[in-house]
Amino acid sequence: MARSQVVDKIPEYIMERFDHNLTNVYNFKIKAWSSIQYYRDEVLPKLLEEKIIRISPFANRLSFDAPPAVQRLRCLANYEALRFSSTILSLGETLVARMKKLSANTGGKYVSVHLRFEEDMVAFSCCVFDGGEQEKEDMKNARERGWKGKFTKPGRVIRPGAIRINGKCPLTPLEVGLMLRGMGFGNNTYIFLASGKIYNAEKTMAPLLDMFPNLQTKQMLASEEELAPYKNFSSRMAAIDYTVCLHSEVFVTTQGGNFPHFLMGHRRYLFGGHSKTIRPDKRKLALLFDNPNIGWKSFKRQMLNMRSHSDSKGFELKKLVDSIYTFPCPDCMCRTNKSTNPGSSSAT
Repeated sequence: MARSQVVDKIPEYIMERFDHNLTNVYNFKIKAWSSIQYYRDEVLPKLLEEKIIRISPFANRLSFDAPPAVQRLRCLANYEALRFSSTILSLGETLVARMKKLSANTGGKYVSVHLRFEEDMVAFSCCVFDGGEQEKEDMKNARERGWKGKFTKPGRVIRPGAIRINGKCPLTPLEVGLMLRGMGFGNNTYIFLASGKIYNAEKTMAPLLDMFPNLQTKQMLASEEELAPYKNFSSRMAAIDYTVCLHSEVFVTTQGGNFPHFLMGHRRYLFGGHSKTIRPDKRKLALLFDNPNIGWKSFKRQMLNMRSHSDSKGFELKKLVDSIYTFPCPDCMCRTNKSTNPGSSSAT
């Protein structure tokens, strides 16, 4: 593969052609999951002609079914070259150290949970929780602010019950607490909660905090002064969460999205494939939570089975259609360290 030079600034002589304005640069709109051949036949000639092009949107523009050399480049970029800024990384590592210090009585081990119960997520899901008329009004306003008419188009039918049964509703803080307790995590477990601003937090977070009094968030671990440079930037706040989750003993994901998918892959790569990740079966959870006749003993048995299934899948080989960012083995990992202690294992 030919060597490529990565620069942080476009040369002056090129930018002069575009009035020093990137929006004047040709934007090549590429279909998601395009093949290598498409780039050779369509994108490369335009790049050679223009000397510079933009690709926007950029995420998911290349097929995961790529030659080994391209996959290795992806691995190098995603797991070795890309870094958070030094200030974000420093704060993230400081919070990791604080979590380990708090959980010293359990060997510095803590559980991280990615909770998606922000107002926009609750609104977009179109699920119904127990907030009554106030929730209904809040969600109506949130949908209109964020998606302007998307959910009120003529003929669109929203079925919250069907959405829940299909496992598409975000888990509430209460449901997450019940799930974790059922899986055997006691009230002395140290939990780091990665999340944006939780919807109706004073009410919805209360049962989770009751069940896990040692729960921490970045706002609890860091001072206002430490978070001040980042608090108005959601992606930077998410980067801090990401760093603390990366070094946890167990990572619990409750909703899909780039954050958990990249994190699962990064943990597999960093810890030699043996990262403990809990990915609950949300269809099964919906049936269990909505069953008024289920007892705690039966519920706990189901949760322990679910946890056992998740733990056993820490090391997984990538299938043809899987994302290399979630399943880095075997493309990014030619040998693995069998250590299961986060922070002490490695892969090359």
